[in-house]
Amino acid sequence: MKMMRISIQFVLLFLFSLPLYAQSDQFKPGPVIKDHGMIAAVPGMVEVASDSVFKISFDLAQKAQWGGINRGLDTAARFINMHVANGIDENNIKLALVIHGGAVKDMVKNNTYRQLNDNEKQASNSNAGLIKTLQEHGVKLTVCGQSAVYYGIKAEDLLPGVTLSLSAMTAHALLQSEGYTLNPF
Repeated sequence: MKMMRISIQFVLLFLFSLPLYAQSDQFKPGPVIKDHGMIAAVPGMVEVASDSVFKISFDLAQKAQWGGINRGLDTAARFINMHVANGIDENNIKLALVIHGGAVKDMVKNNTYRQLNDNEKQASNSNAGLIKTLQEHGVKLTVCGQSAVYYGIKAEDLLPGVTLSLSAMTAHALLQSEGYTLNPF
């Protein structure tokens, strides 16, 4: 009886999750960052004016799973891809990522990455390539100094181009003074 109940639950879970998988094929690589930030066309959407200018900061606090890509980095790639695919000039997209909490572990060089993850020798920081690509597209990445100190991360441990701020709060305040808005995602 217990096995039958588990089987029925499995079948129901599978059937109810089919719509999620059926729609995932609608997401395709974007025009700018091809390997990350998958996007979907949105028929019937309100058009975004092609001369729109975006100055957005994203708050990243969640660390990626060991060896994985930080979802917040992928979100920044998706933001760029979505808007360029819909007629916004890439030069009108200014993004900044403020990284704190466990996510600071995803912003470091390979040796530090391994040390912060129980000395796993096999893996390197999978985020490094995407970070470099985002930077090539003008994205600023700033690590919270308070979180860095908490995790024992020094400025020289950070990947090239990733900067260190006094705190995430300070970084957000400075970005807001430069006209950036905080994206809640």
